[in-house]
Amino acid sequence: MRASSDGQVYQRVWKMEMKELFPMIPASAKALWFSGAILLFLLALFVLFSYIACSSRNMEFELSQAGLRIRGGPYARMIPAGSLISAESRQIDLREATSYKPKVRTNGIGLPGYAAGWFRLKNGEKALLFVTDQSSVVHVATREGYSVLLSVEEPQVFLQSLRKVAANED
Repeated sequence: MRASSDGQVYQRVWKMEMKELFPMIPASAKALWFSGAILLFLLALFVLFSYIACSSRNMEFELSQAGLRIRGGPYARMIPAGSLISAESRQIDLREATSYKPKVRTNGIGLPGYAAGWFRLKNGEKALLFVTDQSSVVHVATREGYSVLLSVEEPQVFLQSLRKVAANED
């Protein structure tokens, strides 16, 4: 017992409460299937982005008498030597040559520091891009109605090889 400030006495009373539990009716299997579908979709996205990340680091550009072979990634292809125009191909810096910057992605991947696939350039030209470093890009002209923009480690050596391939084609 305890006394209050005005002298009244309070008594603590503990009551035993009776509790009854009523469980919810379990959800149908639809909830599990929906969760599984979402997980499967997220797994597919993870695999896709992993593939893109790996391909962005493992692209190869091979020049041979047959032409330019682009290996790795979803936009890999072979451009025949007869389709390459070496006289119009050159090294560019996309930070300065803004008319060659990609403007619209029509079917490609555009991530910070990586662009691959089909784009429209600011000058209206259709281009196949494989660009990781905008300061060092090789613009390869083709007779196929599009150009190719490549980030290669040694652009001048690449251009010399391209000219040799084109000279053997003439």
